[in-house]
Amino acid sequence: MLNGIVPLFKEKGMTSFDCIRKMRGILKMKKIGHSGTLDPNVDGVLPICIGKGTKVVDYLMSSGKVYRGSITLGFSTTTEDLDGDVVEHKSLKKQLSDEKINELLNSFVSDDLIQIPPMYSAIKVNGKRLYEYARNNEKVERPEHHVQINYFKQIKDSFYDSKKHEQTIYFEVGCGKGTYVRTLAVDFGKKIGMPAVMSNLTRIKSGNFTIDQTVKLSDVEDAMHKDDIDSVMYSIDHALLQYKHVEMSDSQWKLVQNGVWLRPDELDINDEKCVLTYKKDIKALYYFSKDKQAFKPEKMFSNK
Repeated sequence: MLNGIVPLFKEKGMTSFDCIRKMRGILKMKKIGHSGTLDPNVDGVLPICIGKGTKVVDYLMSSGKVYRGSITLGFSTTTEDLDGDVVEHKSLKKQLSDEKINELLNSFVSDDLIQIPPMYSAIKVNGKRLYEYARNNEKVERPEHHVQINYFKQIKDSFYDSKKHEQTIYFEVGCGKGTYVRTLAVDFGKKIGMPAVMSNLTRIKSGNFTIDQTVKLSDVEDAMHKDDIDSVMYSIDHALLQYKHVEMSDSQWKLVQNGVWLRPDELDINDEKCVLTYKKDIKALYYFSKDKQAFKPEKMFSNK
């Protein structure tokens, strides 16, 4: 059975589940998942977790994401991107200066930014997804969403269309999990009383993978045909690089196999979490319990 992570490049026009379905067909196995949905019109890094790799999805998602894209001021849509129907037009009579753009972008940087999720999103309210309410033209109160924005910056000169009276701003944003970049674009416009959309978006980093590390579905298929899947797959350890690794002795491994707690002096570390390996193979992630003053299992990857 295959175990690991494939940093897939998701192409535009595909859903994230389309990628999972195709990967299941290519690899001939069902235990496959992804770490962070990308909308169909967004391309970029989509880490695919295979076999035991599905156990590290949460750790991949917590590593943060980086996107590059554009915001266009002058109109808004039902979906907050170019897929939706235009619902408002407003001419931007005077283009924003770089100074004003940078000031607005910086105003979003926060450890606790509150967003209202777009109606065309998969968040459930009263057991029903928001996009289902939207498609039925039903109104529902959307819950506040707390996200982290590490930075939000301009990456090249903006473009002002003097005929359409629209301005497009090109950005890069580093953010935590659950951030709706579409909503960042819309809220950017709201700060100056202008309708706005996210007019383009690419995820360039996710789960410690950058876009230059990604492979396409065709690359995965070729690797399978050549019996060389390891050439496109990373170890599950890639999701756990931020934690100290401790190689266990034979006696420690016997204890860990049964979920036994370990004292800090047994592991010779004072970190909050650590990865335990045996014969260089990852076996478990342990965390320090202050109440018990011992390391306890948070996630077991193998007990064999």
